[in-house]
Amino acid sequence: MKSISEMAARGATRAAAWAVIAGLMAGTAVGSPPSVAAPPAVASLPAAEAPTAAPAAAQSAPATIPAAAAARKTRTVVLIVSDGLRWQEVFKGAEADLLNDKEGGSWLSSEELHKRYWRQSAAERRAALFPFLWGTVAKRGQIFGNQALGSVAHVTNGKAFSYPGYNEMSTGYPNDAIDSNEFGPNPNPTVFEWLNKSEEFSGRVAIYGTWSVYDNIFNKARSGLVMQTGWSLPRKEHETPRDALLRELFATSTQFDEEDCPNSFLQVPLIDYVKSGRPRVLFVGYGETDNWAHQGRYDLVLDSAHRFDFFVKQLWDTMQAMPAYRGSTTFILTTDHGRGSGLTEWKEHGVEEKGSENIWIAVMGPDTAPLGERMRVAPVAQAQIAATVAAFVGKDYNAAVGKAALPIGAVLAAAPGQHAPK
Repeated sequence: MKSISEMAARGATRAAAWAVIAGLMAGTAVGSPPSVAAPPAVASLPAAEAPTAAPAAAQSAPATIPAAAAARKTRTVVLIVSDGLRWQEVFKGAEADLLNDKEGGSWLSSEELHKRYWRQSAAERRAALFPFLWGTVAKRGQIFGNQALGSVAHVTNGKAFSYPGYNEMSTGYPNDAIDSNEFGPNPNPTVFEWLNKSEEFSGRVAIYGTWSVYDNIFNKARSGLVMQTGWSLPRKEHETPRDALLRELFATSTQFDEEDCPNSFLQVPLIDYVKSGRPRVLFVGYGETDNWAHQGRYDLVLDSAHRFDFFVKQLWDTMQAMPAYRGSTTFILTTDHGRGSGLTEWKEHGVEEKGSENIWIAVMGPDTAPLGERMRVAPVAQAQIAATVAAFVGKDYNAAVGKAALPIGAVLAAAPGQHAPK
C-alpha cells in the first residue's frame, strides 16, 4: 500500500490533470465528464489445465463463417475492460459497509459518499453508479454475472489476477504457465493478432490501454498491432498544438503508478484514434478501478467506476455519430478478474480471496437480442470472449484454434426484426 503522502500527491495530480484533459476533450469529444458530486438519482479457485501454447505460425488465417457473415450486421467490435471491477458493484451498486473511512478508506465523509452513490434499492444504486450500463447497454443488449439471479460468469485460469485473465479472454483458453504479471511476452497469439493477419482487418486492429504490460500480453513485438499503452504516447508525424499539450501532460504528470496511466489520459488519444484510424477491431483497457481497490480507497473505486461508465458512453456516442460505425458496432464490456468480499478482502484478488473467479460480461450491438439482465441461464466463461469477438465479424476462431472456448451463443442470435441500437 502507498503512503498517505503519496496518495495525496496522486489525488492532487489527477485533479489538476482532469481539468486539462476536460479542456482537451471539449472541442472534439461527445459529451462532458460526469460530476461525481451529483450522480443521477436513481475458497480456492479451480485448477486450470495447462494448455500447450500455439505458436503464431501454427494458426491459420481467419476463415469466414459464411452464413454468419451474410446475416450479421456487425462490422466493428470493441472489447472494453475495467480492471478488477467486481460484479457486486455492477449489479448491486455501492456497498453500504464500505461507505466510510474505517473499512472503505474514504477521504470523503460518509454523508457525501451516501449522497453520491447510496440509494434504497440495488436497482437504483447500480443505475446511479453506472447510468449508461444500466440505462442503455442492459436495456438494448445482455448482461451476465448476477449470481443472485442464477447467472454466473467466471474465469477458468485458476489464478484470478490480471495477466492470466487478459490472456484467457484474448486467446480463448487459459495458460497455466502464466503465473505472474511479469511473465513477459505472451507466447500465445491473441484473437486480435489472428484477425490482424487477414487482408480485411490488417492494420485496423488496435490495443489501447492504461497498463504498459499490455505490450507483453498482446506481444507488441510479434503481433504488429496498433498499440498505445501505459505512459507511452506515440508521436504523430504532424502534431497539432492540442497533441503537444497532451504530450506535455504525459511527460510532466507525477506517475503514482509507473506502469499505469490515469483513465482520462487514455481517453483523449483513444477518441482521436477512433476518428482518424477507423479501427475495425478494438481493445480498450482501463485500470483505475483495480488500482484504487488495491490502495483501499473505496470512494475512488466508485468514482473511477462512474467515470468508466462515462468513458464507455462517450466512445459509443462518438462511434454512433460516424456513418462508418453507426448501427454496425458491437461493444463487449467485462473485467479481467473479480475480487474478494467483506470488509477487507474487497481490496485484493487471487486464489486466497474467495470469489475472485467471478466476473461479469455485457454485450450490446445490432446482432444481440435485447434480453437485458440474464437470469437462471447456463454459466458463461471468460475464455468464450475471444471466439465471440471473432464471430461478431464473421470469423471462425475455433476452426483455427481448436482449444479455444466456443463463443457465447446467446449474444450472437438477434431477435427477428431487431433494429440496431443507436
